[in-house]
Amino acid sequence: MNYDFNITLSKESRLSTVDFDNLVFGKIFSDHMFVADYVDGQWTNLEIRPTATMEVHPANMAWHYGQSIFEGMKATRDDIGTPLLFRPEMHAVRMNKSAVRMCMPEIPEDMFVQAVSNLVALDKAWIPPAQGSALYVRPFMFATDEYVGVRPSETYRFIIICAPVGPYYAKPVKLKAEETYVRAAVGGVGEAKTAGNYAASLYPAMLAKKEGYDQIMWLDAKEFKFIQEVGTMNIFFLIDGKVVTPATDGTILKGITRDTMMHIMKDKGLEVEVRPISIDELLQAYDAGKLQEVFGTGTAAVVAIVSDIKYKDRVLSLDAENYVVGPMLKETINGIRAKKIADTHGWIQEATIELQAV
Repeated sequence: MNYDFNITLSKESRLSTVDFDNLVFGKIFSDHMFVADYVDGQWTNLEIRPTATMEVHPANMAWHYGQSIFEGMKATRDDIGTPLLFRPEMHAVRMNKSAVRMCMPEIPEDMFVQAVSNLVALDKAWIPPAQGSALYVRPFMFATDEYVGVRPSETYRFIIICAPVGPYYAKPVKLKAEETYVRAAVGGVGEAKTAGNYAASLYPAMLAKKEGYDQIMWLDAKEFKFIQEVGTMNIFFLIDGKVVTPATDGTILKGITRDTMMHIMKDKGLEVEVRPISIDELLQAYDAGKLQEVFGTGTAAVVAIVSDIKYKDRVLSLDAENYVVGPMLKETINGIRAKKIADTHGWIQEATIELQAV
């Protein structure tokens, strides 16, 4: 289905003020945004308009009761400037799964993909040219009822904004395995990409940074034994020639980059095991000299090399300069996103917009 979006162009672009060589992640936003409202059981007021602040009532239910979800995507471009999306339909599917868990309305997948495609095509000049940089696309939805009372909202707003970004991690990262605080428990909302998950992680992450670590490596909420994920990414371990990543059990975000990397690794002939992995198994592999690489994957991080993991009074230090699999994955996905490596899975989609509508 092709949706009829009302399009209002920005009177003056801010593009000339942007230094693409010095981008701070998530601080600069492109000229336009997509907005839609859910009213009386349907999505309405579909429009692309200039990015601007909005007036919100102080009784907005999202502020009080946390009905807020989001996605993170990246748009790139090829050598001739064609704007490219990467597996946008997967993000639509995952956002709807988050919506269901948070008692929010689903977004028609074709509307989601068209909105992302049209917006990115309109603001394609905002896609940074350097490899490793991208236009970060942030779709999100929040409750809009003006009511202080614990119930699901009856109205919602869906917005997409875009931000030109450079690499999320410019150097190998250090992780601290958390022993006190938890990210998610079975039966909770850990698998949903909801705002509250990230709010709850801020305090332990701050404590870890005070100790010199970049991120938390979360352990399970019951025994603090099984590894879940990192604050900004899923995690993989290369142990004795096999790649192991924790199984998703409702507590771990089903990363689209995670899924992509598993496809790439299998294409390259690497054995990938998806299963529970304990911190004790990791320690034993390290002590036996079998822990070869640790890396995280995510839309923002892409592939982040892990150099150190702290657990209790131990620090597992790895020689990140000798990693092979992690760098190969990063080079491969960046190459596919730039159309420099063949897309054998059909992941790439060109962003388009009907110029007549503009």
